[in-house]
Amino acid sequence: MTQQTFPLNTWYVACTPDEIETQPFARKICNIPLVFFRNQDNEIKALEDFCPHRGAALSLGFVENGQLVCGYHGLRMEDSGKVASMPNQRVENFPCIKAYATVERYGFVWLWPGDQALADDKLIPELEWAISENWAYGGGLYHINCDYRLMVDNLMDLTHETYVHASSIGQKEIDESPVATKMEGKQVVTSRFMDGVFAPPFWKNALKANDLADDVLVDRWQVCRFDLPSHIMIEVGVAHAGHGGYNAPAEVKASSVVVDFITPESDTSIWYFWGMARNFKPQDQSLTDSIRDGQGKIFAEDQEVLEKQQQNLLFYPDRQVLKLDIDAGGVMARRLIERAIKQEQNSAALAK
Repeated sequence: MTQQTFPLNTWYVACTPDEIETQPFARKICNIPLVFFRNQDNEIKALEDFCPHRGAALSLGFVENGQLVCGYHGLRMEDSGKVASMPNQRVENFPCIKAYATVERYGFVWLWPGDQALADDKLIPELEWAISENWAYGGGLYHINCDYRLMVDNLMDLTHETYVHASSIGQKEIDESPVATKMEGKQVVTSRFMDGVFAPPFWKNALKANDLADDVLVDRWQVCRFDLPSHIMIEVGVAHAGHGGYNAPAEVKASSVVVDFITPESDTSIWYFWGMARNFKPQDQSLTDSIRDGQGKIFAEDQEVLEKQQQNLLFYPDRQVLKLDIDAGGVMARRLIERAIKQEQNSAALAK
């Protein structure tokens, strides 16, 4: 039996609504092959991607009148996982397949892969930037062949920006500045503040976009917030030096929230939903597109690093990696993950 590496009784971002149009959509989440489709009420539903007749992938079929039709022999599935019909066959006693709770909210489709009796949409995090007219959001999706916890480590320690992202957001002051790590309730928070520095290229462009001088010293900040199961929001920005940095008034700064939803596909692969939400010039679509393009290139630089790291860890399974002060955020996040998994396993054992 393989060791459980991710919580299951929780909400993950599975896809975006635009990925599910008129045809079934296949995606593996937490080692579970799933098929997503819209039912007769245009609601997005998720079932096991397994036809109970001969085990074919239901995602290779089609949707008709809100039912999922297997493309192998025409068996029809209801969105509850119950078999509806099959041409010239009696299917009353066919077994049901598992249906999974889904919620379409904030521009994402959320999935609960664990005990369906525990699925509660009130546990989906509130995302003010996704519903407020004062914010704009642009993002995308990467498939990366790495353990999801490696991406958590990457995002909870931004020291690597100096080296991996040297041409965009990196600068030497990042790894020269101390990192503070703490718990705020159930959230792991790492923060780094750099005062009196010159803005790197990405942030120079952001200052110009906000009609601010980009050739003056700035105060820069990075505040990374981890929440279970693997959601990370990073407050980032720059302000003209001497005006309060993170707490500077809006007219002298450019700031955003880097949005990171990390969804395990398998033990060694992820769906990485990334984006940036900003609260300046929210109606400027061309600016949103420009920031998204720039951010997409930055995250693409992480992909090769993470995939090679995963290959190394698989090749050298007995080697222990080192932990330094800068790793504290990732270490604390992993402890929360391990605790959540253990609680799930203990609850399941008691229920038997």
